[in-house]
Amino acid sequence: MSNVSSQSAPDNTGSLFVATKKVYARSVKGLFAKWRVALVWFTQIIYFGLPWLTWSGRPAVWINLEGERFYIFGLVLYPQDVIYLTAILIISAMALFLFTAVAGRQWCGYACPQTVYTEIYMWMERWVEGDRNARMKLDSSPLSAKKFARKTAKQIMWVGFGLWSGLTLVGYFTPIRELLANFAHWNLGPWETFWIFFYAFATYGNAGYMREQVCKYMCPYARFQSAMFDHDTLIVTYDSARGEKRGPRSKKMDYKAQGLGDCVNCTLCVQVCPVGIDIRDGLQYECISCAACIDACDEVMDKMGYPRGLIRYSTQNGVEQGWTNRQILKRVLRPRVLVYTAILLTVTVGLIVSIALRTPFKVNIVRDRAALARIVDNGFIENIYRIQVMNASESPQTFHLKVDGLPGIAIATDQSVEVDATQSKWISMRLRVPYDAAPSGSHSVQVEISNPALGVVTEKSVFIMPR
Repeated sequence: MSNVSSQSAPDNTGSLFVATKKVYARSVKGLFAKWRVALVWFTQIIYFGLPWLTWSGRPAVWINLEGERFYIFGLVLYPQDVIYLTAILIISAMALFLFTAVAGRQWCGYACPQTVYTEIYMWMERWVEGDRNARMKLDSSPLSAKKFARKTAKQIMWVGFGLWSGLTLVGYFTPIRELLANFAHWNLGPWETFWIFFYAFATYGNAGYMREQVCKYMCPYARFQSAMFDHDTLIVTYDSARGEKRGPRSKKMDYKAQGLGDCVNCTLCVQVCPVGIDIRDGLQYECISCAACIDACDEVMDKMGYPRGLIRYSTQNGVEQGWTNRQILKRVLRPRVLVYTAILLTVTVGLIVSIALRTPFKVNIVRDRAALARIVDNGFIENIYRIQVMNASESPQTFHLKVDGLPGIAIATDQSVEVDATQSKWISMRLRVPYDAAPSGSHSVQVEISNPALGVVTEKSVFIMPR
């Protein structure tokens, strides 16, 4: 009885936390590894390349916070266009839901910044320290000149890439050429300094050290993905009916006569996994669907003369019922996929149409509250307004003002305003009406701002008639 009690009782002396075992991911070659490399290059060429592109003498993609405008090549957006940002966020979310429902965590495995930067940092690590076995041997060996030199070289590369990433991020807000010149002379502003080093540190820490821990413990997507998975979602699966019973064997032996399956228990699928799981244990939330285990297993199957696909992209129904790829694809168009697709298409088309039909200038009207109304020459009642005209086109424009809403209302200042390309301008406008044009109180008026090439914008305001 005492033995049973001792085994059943919780260990109150142990730690509540278990030290994370470092993952030494082995390099792998194959179809999906090529796709990951291609996606790394594609995403990083875009990220690091866009700040260097110019458009009409300015950065092609530039978030100009000081000027309160956002440039995307020939498109100029103002704070009033925040609805477009909302639409983009909705599109991104629905695209993620759709892709997850259809094909699992493809975003995580191929295009997520955490995955991409981890892959880059692992490339540098392998280049300096070697592959899995070499790194394990190096880490377990005592400190030596060789070990110190390799670790130092790796750290220099990691820190350098992190700084480059931080500079590029800030380069979307400050023109990159100006930023590099200021960085070289250490003439940076406080927010530029903070974000360069913060992003550099985050890149260095997340991709260099935390790696799979970000995916396991910090990423919320890993936690709520189960709500988007079903038995017809394409995931990385191990065909246990074909693979079990596992065991080593020679290439020439009749392994089936020995009661063995196709799995030779080489554990390469575990060694290449960047998050350190065994896919043979079934679907796990840690799996990022990178398919490194598929490449490793297919290589082993080729060497043994077995058919590929022991580990493959499939669905739970497909594996359990032995479906062909064609049968699996027939189950793609299920209700949740159709709903996600409909929402995604609707919002995307709406965004494109809205941008295509938008008037390329914005107007704000603010009535001068310092002088509500006043009587001027000839008995006219005058109200003063401030108008901001924002030119979102790539050329200087002249805008014409017109007012309506009260009998005899007229503009007592210039009825036109010139605004430079992609700039905004504040002007003062005085409106006058005859003394007996309307009873006392506030009255609605409409100010029309027009340009023959860009269109017409009408803004409403109020005109105050004194008692």
